[in-house]
Amino acid sequence: MDQRFVNTHVKLLSFDLLSLKPTPSPSSSSSSSSSDSMISFSRRGALVSRAETLGTITSRDHKPNKFLKFTVDDGTGCVTCVLWLNHLTSPYYSRQSPPSVRLMADMAAQFASEVKIGAVARVRGRITGYRGAVQITVSDVVIEKDPNSEILHWLDCLRLARNCYDCCRFLY
Repeated sequence: MDQRFVNTHVKLLSFDLLSLKPTPSPSSSSSSSSSDSMISFSRRGALVSRAETLGTITSRDHKPNKFLKFTVDDGTGCVTCVLWLNHLTSPYYSRQSPPSVRLMADMAAQFASEVKIGAVARVRGRITGYRGAVQITVSDVVIEKDPNSEILHWLDCLRLARNCYDCCRFLY
């Protein structure tokens, strides 16, 4: 399977993102559990692990010090996004240096404060699965002020799909 897009934030419209196919992760062994976190995703034969999408925030569910779940609608569909806010309490982050964890927690809190219903946001992060549905585990959020940003994102997605993402599968 083509792996050239694995660590690249591919620009995708919601309909394309939601149509990604789950693929067994090459790093997971046959003896591991079948949790959604062990699944990779493929788009027309190419593995993808990170995505960028842009649209209007249509829902927001905030659990303080745990997570912020919100939905981004770009006109082709709605993508669920999860921004984790548990950096200071999670055992996962306890292995990292405290100043780094504090910085990540502060950045996540800043992103969470900017996510408001009706705002146009550019969201980047890891493509993950939860209960059988594709979602983005957020690494960063940018609130767009330019009224042209949505149409420019659409044009970028179409151009990249036609000239880059779709043509690469024929190279192998």
